Amino acid sequence: MTNTILATEKLTRSFGGLVAVDDVTFAVERGSIHGLIGPNGAGKTTAFNLISGLIAPSSGRVLFDGRDITSLPAHARVATGICRTFQTPQLFEDMTALETVMTGCHVKGRIGIAGGMFKFAAKSREEAAIESKSMGLLAEIGLADHADVQARNLSYGQRRSLEIARALAAEPSVILFDEVTAGLNPVETDFIANLIRRLRDTGRTIVLVEHDMRFVMGLSDRVTVLNFGRLLAEGTPAEILSNEQVIEAYLGRPKEKVRG
Repeated sequence: MTNTILATEKLTRSFGGLVAVDDVTFAVERGSIHGLIGPNGAGKTTAFNLISGLIAPSSGRVLFDGRDITSLPAHARVATGICRTFQTPQLFEDMTALETVMTGCHVKGRIGIAGGMFKFAAKSREEAAIESKSMGLLAEIGLADHADVQARNLSYGQRRSLEIARALAAEPSVILFDEVTAGLNPVETDFIANLIRRLRDTGRTIVLVEHDMRFVMGLSDRVTVLNFGRLLAEGTPAEILSNEQVIEAYLGRPKEKVRG
């Protein structure tokens, strides 16, 4: 029985004459931390956009828990169990931290956002439960004291954490982190690393797109490398770090020539 929760099969996306993702096939194991790396322009973020449903592939498939979700729009993939963050936090600036996390909870709510138009007991009970859950998530990321602060007034690191909390509110099985450490200081980076480990330890699956090699290699169980949109290598962090093709792709010359 396969332990794969997320997979791509011959995934391809072209923009005019540019092939950003080219025939990429890889699989992510359930309950693992999986790194997706590559030099600038390798196609990593495009791959994330294809997996999360923000753009459609030119060809190929995306599979989630054995189900073909290629035709599902982004919001339906969230409801299915795939959430993501972005290179730059995407937040509603006028919402408070609490309101922001609550929007993520509504994905799993029985009544949903549309129910907000009606005033009835079931809706009130659900809103109370959502508020309680959201406060718990804010506490988990260290923002409980900022629940009533508008997103625009939070620091960059706090905004990054808030986006993660909103993703967690949807109770995803798989979380896609796109450059989650970008712009963070070392203390904030360590906090995010420990949070990702805790998420993995509770059974969630994490996929990381990262430029910080120390961060991704220190966390990942397995790593996939893209270069010019194509699959270059796969393996454990140790295998990837010693792979001559990967070294050449990052440094622009073969391993044996990279000396003093």
